[in-house]
Amino acid sequence: MQTFVNIFLGFFIFESVGAAPITDTMIYDSEFYDIPLGELPHPFVYDENEQSDQLEIGMGTALPAIVQDSYSSAPLTEEPDEEASTPKLIDGSSAQGSGVLGPQTQDGLPTCILCTCLGTTVYCDDRELDAIPPLPKKTMYFYSRYNRIRKINRNDFANLNNLKRIDLTANFISEIHEDAFRRLPQLEELVLRDNRIRQLPELPSTLTFIDVSKNRLGRKGIRSEAFKDLHELQHLYITDNNLDHIPLPLPESLQALHLQNNNIQEMHEDTFCKMKDFNYVRRALEDIRLDGNPINLSRTPYAYMCLPRLPVGNLI
Repeated sequence: MQTFVNIFLGFFIFESVGAAPITDTMIYDSEFYDIPLGELPHPFVYDENEQSDQLEIGMGTALPAIVQDSYSSAPLTEEPDEEASTPKLIDGSSAQGSGVLGPQTQDGLPTCILCTCLGTTVYCDDRELDAIPPLPKKTMYFYSRYNRIRKINRNDFANLNNLKRIDLTANFISEIHEDAFRRLPQLEELVLRDNRIRQLPELPSTLTFIDVSKNRLGRKGIRSEAFKDLHELQHLYITDNNLDHIPLPLPESLQALHLQNNNIQEMHEDTFCKMKDFNYVRRALEDIRLDGNPINLSRTPYAYMCLPRLPVGNLI
């Protein structure tokens, strides 16, 4: 009896073991790290008839599309930022327009590549320029010192209605068109020192500061009554120009007049004052420089009676 029971239990255990599904064992070791995903042995056995399509779909959508693209064999390209590809200029236009970077200079470069633009100020100092570069419409301050500019044309500053200061110190300028500055409605400061200018053009009445020192104006370089209508003018510097006279009349607003190192030999008693009005006082004009001229200031003492200070110059 005991033998029969042992045979029955052994047969039952054999059937149970035989009915259990046979599966491959997956060992996650370092040897599988470099094997592509599709070549790994799968731990499940799928029914070919019912689950083959599901297996194919599952394998195909294992990674999102964006991840698959990032691992593509094609070379990656970095998308440029919008601001880098089309920089915005101080006048709101793009580099292809007429803004800071847009206008092409004679060297074939945009102005703000050749020069330096900070806000509404354009610096073109020491760039070996031989002409005024195209400027953005909102330019307020323009510096182009120590270059090789020889001529200022009529339209070099056209439509620059916000321009307040022009500094062209130390160029080779010998010719300026008559209307080069006249059409600038807000121009306040004009610096043209250390050039070769022989004739001053017509000047806008908005100017408060003029420096044309170290040029070649001589006897005829300043027209008659050139400064008469400049009612805002405060500083006028015309040193080292071989002038033989003081350009009159001078506006009442003038505070500083520098005429040193010229060829001025005489002065009239009504050059600064009004001989017919002894009560007239010219308080604004406190700084007059006439040193370096062949003139004896002591010969015309009444010419300074209305001034708060005596001119600087030869009194002997």
